[in-house]
Amino acid sequence: MEDKKIRVAITHGDTNGIGYELILKAFEDPMMLDLCTPIIYGSPKVASFHRKAMELETQFHMIDKAEDAHPNRLNLLSTFDEEVKVEFGQPTAESAEAARKAMARAKEDLQKGLFDALVTAPVQPAPNPPREDKALTVMCSDKVRIGLVTTHLPLKDVAQAITVEKVVDKGTIFHHSLRRDFRISSPRIAVLALNPQLGSEEEQVIKPAIEALEKNDIQAFGPYVADEFFGKDMYYDFDGVLAMYDDQGVVPFKTLSLEYGIKLKAGIAVVVVTPDQDPSFNIAGKGEADAQSMRQAIYTAVDMFRHRADYDAPLGNPLPKLYHEKREDGDKARFAVRAKDQFKTPPEK
Repeated sequence: MEDKKIRVAITHGDTNGIGYELILKAFEDPMMLDLCTPIIYGSPKVASFHRKAMELETQFHMIDKAEDAHPNRLNLLSTFDEEVKVEFGQPTAESAEAARKAMARAKEDLQKGLFDALVTAPVQPAPNPPREDKALTVMCSDKVRIGLVTTHLPLKDVAQAITVEKVVDKGTIFHHSLRRDFRISSPRIAVLALNPQLGSEEEQVIKPAIEALEKNDIQAFGPYVADEFFGKDMYYDFDGVLAMYDDQGVVPFKTLSLEYGIKLKAGIAVVVVTPDQDPSFNIAGKGEADAQSMRQAIYTAVDMFRHRADYDAPLGNPLPKLYHEKREDGDKARFAVRAKDQFKTPPEK
């Protein structure tokens, strides 16, 4: 597995945003082609327009189908034939449709097994009503990993959406992702409280959910009040933090993740990663976008594909069980230690 060059699909995102700038800047360094075989799902004409407008020199190789991807080139697969007018900084129905077509073609090729991992460039959130997402959104940086129990819900609807079953489900997905995607053998998960002070939701929902996770041999702790948890740098103690809603996780994440941030869709069959950026229409076409998050998203997609393969390999031909395992009663106490080995040590105050 270590010798295999991973095929990474990259969708171009909203064509009036910074997607192409991020991709072309990320592959300015030819060393990136030693890491993976990239396949951009997009439009050669739009890509050329972006490249010329920002005077970028990154070259790409046009292909008709993913099977033709060259291992030492930045491959660009055309996902539609229609002309697309590029209007930097203006979200339009046409630019959103171009993003949708690129994603649709990538999903089609994914079903055929034509690439190994998917990285998505930024798109504008759909205006449709929120729908239940079976996956878990995990925001990752070099300092913290934060999973979100609910996403894109009005604050008034969050309390009703938080149930014991949902917290247990998302916590379980998080646990398995930390083990399989990040290769952490005994992950410790902090579960945040919903309220600024512990109240009925914590007593009736979150605490029972934590107890249920513990019964399933998942190291879950809490609930912790969010401001105290992040204010006292308690996140250093854990491998992951489970937040109840967007702002509770997004605000501290962006505060802590100054260099880069990425998002992972955990709990689905394929590795799907995106840079923690929006289309940034305010700077689109100006050459000001920082591609560090896009590079990190590609690095992460490659790493996670390899991690999953390594993790799954022994399970493909397991040894027969020859003895009865008994869980040590003091297991949780033994793992309730500071996880400084997983993250950087906190700055001195």
